[in-house]
Amino acid sequence: MQSFLLPRQVNNDYRGHPFALWFFIALTAITIVRSLIHILRADGGAQSIATIPLDTYPPAAAGAVITIFAIWGVSQLLVGLFYLLILVRYRALIPLMYVSVFLEYLGRMLVGIWKPLTTLATPPGSRMNGVMIFLSLAMLLLCWRRAHETTESN
Repeated sequence: MQSFLLPRQVNNDYRGHPFALWFFIALTAITIVRSLIHILRADGGAQSIATIPLDTYPPAAAGAVITIFAIWGVSQLLVGLFYLLILVRYRALIPLMYVSVFLEYLGRMLVGIWKPLTTLATPPGSRMNGVMIFLSLAMLLLCWRRAHETTESN
């Protein structure tokens, strides 16, 4: 298992299921687009997407929320660019990236439970936390099964 998640040689040799690779490509694109929305949109997506009632906040508070969303967007952009680097040059690390995705979305869900955010409706990102936890584990299993089958046949 250690060599599956942390291969001795980090290269572009991806041995997992093709669907897990295509899903990771989609995840990379979504992560980069989502980050740019948080950075570039006037409200950072806080009200227009996440339904945080910024128009009921004092201007300084609304501005702080928008700034936090933009800063979060920068973090997401760095993660997305890191995913892109993995896709272009280091595909052997895709299983490890699925562990990272699992931990990120699990952390988001747990923080959301611990520190709930008042919104006008359920934000799409909140709905996706549980889905992404499941999907990241499913993709990790697809990577492992295919890699395991390849190893056994050699």
